[in-house]
Amino acid sequence: MSPAILLRRPASALRSFLSSEAAGGVLLMGAAALALVIANSPAGDAYEAALHWRIGPLTLLHWINDALMAVFFLLVGLEIKRELVDGRLAQRSDRVLPFVAAAMGMVAPALVFLLLAGSEPGLSRGWAIPAATDIAFAMGVLALLGSRAPASLKLFLTTVAIVDDMGAVVIIALGYTADLRLLPLAAAALVLAAMAWANRRGERRLAVFLPLAVLLWVAVFLSGVHATVAGVLAALTIPVEKSPGQPDSAASPLHRLEHALTPWVAFAIVPIFGLANAGVRLTGLSAGELFAPLPLAIAAGLFLGKQAGILIAVRGAVAMGIASRPAGASWAQVYGVALLCGIGFTMSLFIGALAFADPLLLAEVKVGVLGGSVLSAVAGYLVLRWAGRQLPAR
Repeated sequence: MSPAILLRRPASALRSFLSSEAAGGVLLMGAAALALVIANSPAGDAYEAALHWRIGPLTLLHWINDALMAVFFLLVGLEIKRELVDGRLAQRSDRVLPFVAAAMGMVAPALVFLLLAGSEPGLSRGWAIPAATDIAFAMGVLALLGSRAPASLKLFLTTVAIVDDMGAVVIIALGYTADLRLLPLAAAALVLAAMAWANRRGERRLAVFLPLAVLLWVAVFLSGVHATVAGVLAALTIPVEKSPGQPDSAASPLHRLEHALTPWVAFAIVPIFGLANAGVRLTGLSAGELFAPLPLAIAAGLFLGKQAGILIAVRGAVAMGIASRPAGASWAQVYGVALLCGIGFTMSLFIGALAFADPLLLAEVKVGVLGGSVLSAVAGYLVLRWAGRQLPAR
């Protein structure tokens, strides 16, 4: 891609990212709805069978969840690095509110989950399922509100979700790794070291980093650590050039790769993941299973835990004078965004698949994630729609 083409793009990479995430979020909603329709139609058996088709060493579902989602996590890692080095989280003062909000927004849902389901045998492994926020889905809801949601709220939601993603990656790496195999793990460490060394010696060609990223994915996959972690690790080695006021610098490999991946992730990978993972046969579940401890704990964690944790964190940070409320936003609007953070969808389904292997428990996970996410989306939309007609609180 020539520098001229790159520099003709919108001046703000963040605005471009938000736009793509919002549109991709709407597409993700459609993919999830389609998955539910197919799973509960006469084509449901064919849908399940297709997901378990074996293609080489993995099933289709595993190729989606382990390989395609590694690209999703690569983009997540690029976004995290860009924001920390050259974006909204580059200054320490800018990190306070999203870090505090995201931390409380992960702890509170986990506590709600453990309170409701922690005493049930084997269910405590799912404690992290309601701790995640699906930025694409949430931005899709915000996009439906148009100008009723000020830009500061969109930036706040984005930064909170970015910090949330950092926590989710750590949880996946540490909390859902079964048996470690040391030889592939050592190979992964060597590949990662080679990528870091290439960055340090001034290498700027993506053609050098991307083949190494594929090798890193293979080594991490074989090591027992979930393969998607390789995407984030690879992203941290991609060189970035600071460019204040011009975040689309043609000299920055990270920005070039981020622009190249964003449409593929937003419009293909995430909807494919939703289509493959959101399908659950509601007709086969009894009322007892629909309201079992696991789905109730997940739904309550997403809907109640997220909003409580984030709102308390923001209120506390502003009251203590360590952060300011998003500019031009009322407390009602902040509450609406806290509700939207309860849309866990993509990451929650992903962690649920890591936590449980039993088909019945997986079905209950999907019910809980869908229920909590839909409640959060509808409530957040209604609150923000109403609050958008009010004057910001003084």
